[in-house]
Amino acid sequence: MSAEYRSPSEQQRAEARREQILCAAATCFRNHGFHGASIAQISKAAGMSAGHIYHYFDNKEAIIAAIVERDLEYLLTLSAQLRAARDTREAMIEHVTEGVRRSLEPDDAGLKLEVVAEAARNPQVAEIVREADRVCRASLATTLRAIRRADGHDDDDGAIDTMVELLAAMFEGLMIRGIRNPQMDRAAVARRFQATVRQLLTQP
Repeated sequence: MSAEYRSPSEQQRAEARREQILCAAATCFRNHGFHGASIAQISKAAGMSAGHIYHYFDNKEAIIAAIVERDLEYLLTLSAQLRAARDTREAMIEHVTEGVRRSLEPDDAGLKLEVVAEAARNPQVAEIVREADRVCRASLATTLRAIRRADGHDDDDGAIDTMVELLAAMFEGLMIRGIRNPQMDRAAVARRFQATVRQLLTQP
């Protein structure tokens, strides 16, 4: 038996510890910024030694990579669920309210903006963020193409890519607006957002 073998229970414990570290790191990154958050602070927030942190992650960049990957997995799963729906277009429009809620959630938005800010300074983080964005854009493009074809539209790649960028800009822009104006009428924004997405998906 290989020394690397882990029983299912050991794997579950390892995954739980890894998630514990990611949650602690996310809190530290939001509160102190990427550079201000030390491994010592993360280990204290996680309730484990720094050695334990390094057992799972080589450095802070590796922690960011795992946070980005976790978010990407959520988005890829969502795209697959939308494509599997009976009416993909309506399923996407219905999900807009949840998308707006997530974009306006201060902790989630603050963390994502911190990661993007670090990507502007750190080539290693920039590579992580851009690769995740590439995969996410490709998945969303597949979903949008399926919606448009079901409605009888034969869009070229450029048109689909433009729709992807518009949707991404809208949701990512909400993160900034939520921080600048936390008192906004979120229900009204979600309703208008749904109408805008519907128009984007159904335009000739």
